[in-house]
Amino acid sequence: MSKSLYNRPVVSLQHGAPIAVAVEPIINPHNLKILGWWCKTRGATKQQVLLSEDVREVMPQGIAVNDEGVLSHSDDLVRHNEILTIHFQLLDKTVKTKRHKLGRVSDFAYENSGMLVQKLYVARPLTKLLAKEDTLIVDRNQIIEVTDHYILVRDTDIKVTEEELAPAIEAAPAA
Repeated sequence: MSKSLYNRPVVSLQHGAPIAVAVEPIINPHNLKILGWWCKTRGATKQQVLLSEDVREVMPQGIAVNDEGVLSHSDDLVRHNEILTIHFQLLDKTVKTKRHKLGRVSDFAYENSGMLVQKLYVARPLTKLLAKEDTLIVDRNQIIEVTDHYILVRDTDIKVTEEELAPAIEAAPAA
């Protein structure tokens, strides 16, 4: 879950000690891939970047890396400059269909090996909370578009009319 990506110690395997704190993940909104983390180090005035490709393992104790050489300044990562300047935030993003608002992202699950966001957990608005379940789970294949303001997903509650249902009933074998 996303909690394992925020405020985690970055541990150097070479030194066997924490070298930084991974404050928050950097998420590419175009493909919902976790590019890396914004990190704070002692004595540094600017946050540094830890790319996910430099991570050996995400563990309960923290994020394991080889050494402090994997931390970079954002100015040095020209190839990722567009994503770094967006500063996309997935949590609390509005999720909606073409017809109505579903709620806001309260959490997300990711796949550890590819660092891709797999599922969004959407907290329902208070009005819908009384009528139905309190959290919706949206799979990544249901996502149509991601913008700065919202995430558009496929509408799953498609209404079938009796005229559309009649041919299917007639074609069904009698029991």
